[in-house]
Amino acid sequence: MFQYIIRRILIAIPVLLGITVLNYFIIKLAPGNPVDMFIDPNTPKEVLELRKEILGLNDPVILQYFKWLLNLLHGQLGYSFSSYAPVTKIIGERIGPTLLLASAALIFGMLIAIPVGILSAVKQNTKFDYIMTGLSFIGTSIPQFFLGLGLIYVFAVQLKWFPTGGMATLGGAGGFWDRLSHMILPVFVLGIVIAGKKVRYVRASMLDVMNMDYLRTANSKGLHPFIVTNKHALRNALLPIITVVGMEIPLLLGGSILIEQIFQWPGIGQLTIQSILSRDYPILMGLNLVAALIVLTTNLLTDLLYAVADPRIKYT
Repeated sequence: MFQYIIRRILIAIPVLLGITVLNYFIIKLAPGNPVDMFIDPNTPKEVLELRKEILGLNDPVILQYFKWLLNLLHGQLGYSFSSYAPVTKIIGERIGPTLLLASAALIFGMLIAIPVGILSAVKQNTKFDYIMTGLSFIGTSIPQFFLGLGLIYVFAVQLKWFPTGGMATLGGAGGFWDRLSHMILPVFVLGIVIAGKKVRYVRASMLDVMNMDYLRTANSKGLHPFIVTNKHALRNALLPIITVVGMEIPLLLGGSILIEQIFQWPGIGQLTIQSILSRDYPILMGLNLVAALIVLTTNLLTDLLYAVADPRIKYT
């Protein structure tokens, strides 16, 4: 397995390099100039040109890319155009909150999807199955921004059960319960969409294996239905579930951009919006690099989990 991991890493390096090339030139195609975003409109043209020269914006695009790549090879991502702080420091401060929000939403969504999907398969074509399938379609179809704003209005503005946004109460003592109260609404919005999509995957995977011969043999031996369903059937249904969960993680990080903006969650999603509006190219390149690393790592972990779920799969 170690050799397989090394091969995957070696394959990922040119893929990652290609992603950085595409991202850099796509970002450079955006209209406007970063200098125009944080300098007074009345600033003399000479000052603007000097600022562009300092930031390297007058260099050819290919030269700008290789300068960025050279900094990357030295473990640096450059400096923000707007705050002049190191990009690694800025992203490092924001990635923790996003990973916390995304992981909590994924766990919450799967804690709903797996048991509900199993029960829907076991109770196929019953009222429970029809109701859960209908609710899953609603959870998948409802726009996240609409659900988020609706929850804020009802539970934060009207009922005042939860804060309207942020990660901690300003001027408060902080702590676990304060953080939890700020997480509930955004985690629910992200998690309910995940649950809506994954209920149908779990149900379909379970239905595929429930009519297999080995399950009929297990039932004929008098094993308890709970053991047959959750030990024998579920394990064999895990491979497609692992696949869709692995695919969900990059999508979850992308979806968190909108949710973080709505709930003012200080993560990389909110940072992405701010960087786009200010045309802060170094931060955008750093964020794209982090996103690519997360996707490649997720794909590798998904492959490794196949071997854990099914001992017949071997990596050499």
